[in-house]
Amino acid sequence: MAYISGARLVDDKQVKIASTKISGIVRKKARQLSSQLGLSENIKIKELTKYQLDQIEERIGQEHLVHWELKRGERADIERLIALSSYRGIRHQDGLPLRGQCTHTNARTCRKKK
Repeated sequence: MAYISGARLVDDKQVKIASTKISGIVRKKARQLSSQLGLSENIKIKELTKYQLDQIEERIGQEHLVHWELKRGERADIERLIALSSYRGIRHQDGLPLRGQCTHTNARTCRKKK
């Protein structure tokens, strides 16, 4: 098992498919990453060398926002909405649905007391 950016990659999968398990990497970015590094389309994770894994991790760290960076940005956006006292900020604060959903019969998990 290879670990890149906190994600466990399955050895039997192709690099372009396995790298989508990393938060923030989608299929298009995964294909671009493998082509930039000169990796074959069909190479599997278990066939990569330590140097190639390090290259992948380095490239991801340089060019892409992943896991904790995405979460930090998302939390900052929510805090900004709350500070502005916007409608969405108030709904976030109260733990209610944000996008106009009905709360009479639905959204039971959202409406739980915190």
